[in-house]
Amino acid sequence: MTLSERVRLAGNAAQATSTTDGDLLIALKRQMRDLVSVDELARYAQDNPERARNEVRSACRRIFEGATWASVDGATQSRLVMQAIDAIFGFGLLEDLIADESITEVIVNGPDEVLFERDGKLVQTDRRFTDPGDLRALIDRILGPIGRRIDESSPIVNARLPQGHRVNIVVPPVGVDGPYITIRKFSRHVITLGEMEESGSVEGSVRSFLSWAVKARKSIAVVGGTGSGKTTLLNALSYEIPSDERIVTIEDSAELRFFEHPDVARLEARPQNAEGTGEITIRQLVINSLRMRPDRIVVGECRGEEALDMLTAMNTGHEGSLTTLHANSPAESVSRLTTMVRYAAELPVDVIEANIASAIDLVVQTRRALDGSRFVSDVVSLTFDSTTCRCQAVSHYERGLGADAGIWVGCPAWVGELPIVEVASEEEVAAWKRACSLE
Repeated sequence: MTLSERVRLAGNAAQATSTTDGDLLIALKRQMRDLVSVDELARYAQDNPERARNEVRSACRRIFEGATWASVDGATQSRLVMQAIDAIFGFGLLEDLIADESITEVIVNGPDEVLFERDGKLVQTDRRFTDPGDLRALIDRILGPIGRRIDESSPIVNARLPQGHRVNIVVPPVGVDGPYITIRKFSRHVITLGEMEESGSVEGSVRSFLSWAVKARKSIAVVGGTGSGKTTLLNALSYEIPSDERIVTIEDSAELRFFEHPDVARLEARPQNAEGTGEITIRQLVINSLRMRPDRIVVGECRGEEALDMLTAMNTGHEGSLTTLHANSPAESVSRLTTMVRYAAELPVDVIEANIASAIDLVVQTRRALDGSRFVSDVVSLTFDSTTCRCQAVSHYERGLGADAGIWVGCPAWVGELPIVEVASEEEVAAWKRACSLE
């Protein structure tokens, strides 16, 4: 029996008494749920997606023939049909939020609360799911195409969606009031350092300095808190890598994008499967990347024992590599790296810090201001004074103090070598120093 025939037999079971699209959609979905299960609709979609959508359209037309829907105008009915299709086959209530390029994060806190982030600020919506089962059906639709499973025995999933977005899902019993969904969106457009300068995220003098540092093969660690723009800056820095160099990227969930670079190998870690096997860690990927003839290694985020192998690579012929890590200040980043290295090997702290200072040329701090904007606040170089790794300030910028709030404190010695390695001319370096009051 087709879905349309089932609707005809169901008659006018729906009670469409509300006037808002949200309530009308809930009534429509409830009637359709009485006629066919979500699993059956999913099977329709797998066998013949277009036919499945046509069945839904036909079913909706039959439902709208009922007397209880007589007061709903044609435009609203058409809109409800599209929303029902999105709810059944797509992201449902989240479809238009995910499609909106201006939205950077979508958050679901149980069936009754949906939020999104735009311009660095969270916005509460009046959207709600019909019931917890409706939300769980959406979770199944999200995870189905990527072959992941979530249940009480494995209640947490981190994954990458086909669109490139990163998704985290937590269900009970871990999610006490859940399920919870957090989708971090990534723009199809790669933001460059030049565009970051135009938006005010980085000063012009800092943009030139960072571009030169990448081209001069200086290893850089981008540090900052959650949501401070670390990955965006890392991608912008990666965009400055010359096209004749081979890049190997290593990430938990592949987020970095290289649309124009001709030679990029992207590696992505893999969690354990349902049987508890098959895990591929970031550390394993870092070790393997050394066998892939990389000119640059880009580690999306350094958070564990892979720090030892990353520093070793930077110190043994892979200069110019890039990474990010969570830290609230450049000095704290040194302590964090030291701790992460000791996860892998019980080395003396002074030996680890000597390796950090030797491997990483620059630490770039990103911050998020109270108004939600993200910006580069500090650039420091690392030195080792026989016992301790020290941060030597290069530039500092304080948001909210005006356009002239950025100051240059020092200039690394390698800037003077840029004309020699043909990264920048003597005139460009001299003009930059004058603009930064470094002469």
